[in-house]
Amino acid sequence: MLHKKIDASKIDLQESIVNIRRVTKVVKGGKNFRFSVTVVVGDGNGHVGVGLGKAQEIPEAVRKAIEDAKKRLIFVPTVGTTIPHRSLGIFGAGQVLIMPAAPGTGVIAGSSVRTVLELAGVKDVRAKSIGSNNAGNMAAATIEGLRMLKTLEGVCKLRGKTREEILG
Repeated sequence: MLHKKIDASKIDLQESIVNIRRVTKVVKGGKNFRFSVTVVVGDGNGHVGVGLGKAQEIPEAVRKAIEDAKKRLIFVPTVGTTIPHRSLGIFGAGQVLIMPAAPGTGVIAGSSVRTVLELAGVKDVRAKSIGSNNAGNMAAATIEGLRMLKTLEGVCKLRGKTREEILG
């Protein structure tokens, strides 16, 4: 499904660093060290994105990651304070099962999944990570799961039916 591009300059975004790793490239003269940073950006109101940046210094890597995350923003549909339906996001060996929850439940999720859901502005949700627990892949799998969400209006539009026909 095609998504229209979201203009990050019009949104007040917050950033959160999920993962900082020192990575090494072995070359003829020895080893080259760099830093790989995974960042989540979101406005707490339905917009969220994950980005990756790599550089020789951490601040530069963070700047690149934020820039990358802003290019990859998605909109998360919500129903009240939760999500419309269950969703399974898969990225690499990581899988994240995202489930709606009753009001007052809060965000029940671990690792970087919690960060993504909180910055997306989802207040009541449960999530279970399956497989890999790599922070970067978990964040990307959560984004995939959120990208799969559809609202009732979206389903009506896809099927060419009215709201009443679908609800029965």
